[in-house]
Amino acid sequence: MARIDNRNKQNPKLLQAELSDGRASLYLEYYLGRSETPVLDDDGQQVLYTEGAMKGRPKFKVKHARKRENLNLYIWVHPRSTQERLQNKNTLALAEKIRFEREQEFLMHREGYRLKKDRSVNFLDYFQKYLDNYTKADVASMKTALTKFKRFLEASSKYDIFRQFIRADQITKSMMTDFAEYLQANGRGEGPAATFHRFKKVLRVAMEDELIRKNPCDGIILIRGENVLKKEILLPDEINTLLSTPCNCKYPDIQRAFALSLFTGIRFCDVRRLRYRDIDYTAQTLKFQQSKTRDRSNHSWVLMPLNDHLLTLIGQPSDDTNPDALLFNLPSYASCHDVILRWVEKAGIKKHISWHCARHSFAVNVLNGGANIKTLASLLGHSGIKHTEKYTRAIDSLRQDAINSLGNIIIPQTTPTHAVK
Repeated sequence: MARIDNRNKQNPKLLQAELSDGRASLYLEYYLGRSETPVLDDDGQQVLYTEGAMKGRPKFKVKHARKRENLNLYIWVHPRSTQERLQNKNTLALAEKIRFEREQEFLMHREGYRLKKDRSVNFLDYFQKYLDNYTKADVASMKTALTKFKRFLEASSKYDIFRQFIRADQITKSMMTDFAEYLQANGRGEGPAATFHRFKKVLRVAMEDELIRKNPCDGIILIRGENVLKKEILLPDEINTLLSTPCNCKYPDIQRAFALSLFTGIRFCDVRRLRYRDIDYTAQTLKFQQSKTRDRSNHSWVLMPLNDHLLTLIGQPSDDTNPDALLFNLPSYASCHDVILRWVEKAGIKKHISWHCARHSFAVNVLNGGANIKTLASLLGHSGIKHTEKYTRAIDSLRQDAINSLGNIIIPQTTPTHAVK
């Protein structure tokens, strides 16, 4: 049987994968290092060892990064002739020569490991090119991550020299720590953590493209504040005021679609994709798959019950309506956002309302109406109640505000009367 002689400290290692035709494919495996991520509990606190020699020390999840390079070279697993054995010998000699050359390249560039030797790539251009080919639903959030990183570079006297050009290997862990602090100081709610997560995602791609050896974002934790509702919400009276105010915009479907989100909690990315075939008018239900968790969760499908008012809002399709036709003709999110801001201002509501506020408003109003948290989690398409609990805290806050609005209690002082003996 053909065997590959590997030494423990070789990097990369020459390995083989057996094929069904009796041959083995040769490949190189590079060890790119390890990353440590703190282990957190449900409250976001770091978990400590409770026993053994590590008792009292923080736990970390260790991940080893490796990369494979196929050589397109093959050997016989069980050579049966002199010719096959000679072929194996020559192929292994060639593979070992390639491995040795790759090892020298690795040693030369171990501070910023790459097989591609072009060190002049501007990461800002690299990020933008990545966005140009990005097709997922969170493309707007990905663009925000790049925009905020550029603003961070411009705002910092320490990093402003990189505002026009920065290589991926110049993005250090210290810089990412400062970037995380910048995001938290200039954001609210889940925004900073979401932006940092997407920036880290692009750096992970840069690592796969061999521009950097390690992801400088690894080990940096931003608390999402998932149990605290930071966005504004519209209460029922405010919703009635808003819907009774004419929107007067170029796209009348914005008003109808936003109203549907207020009464169902459906995100903008899902509302704009709804089609008539998603509506069961007989059963009075709406069934759709969430864009955010599509193909990533067993809870991505949502079955939403509809009442007569919502069906009237959606409207009945005509006989010749294509079932695949969209329910609403909506422009971009930015255009919808501008319309909603003007609409809310026109209604005299002094709140900063975005489309996603409709989802939060629905959740708080449903809970305030007496629904239990598991029902709400199901309506919102959450996989559990962890992400839904922030709305119960919003209810508690509203109740506290209601009590505080009553003002001070003033009891007039009275002179006590004493019995006369």
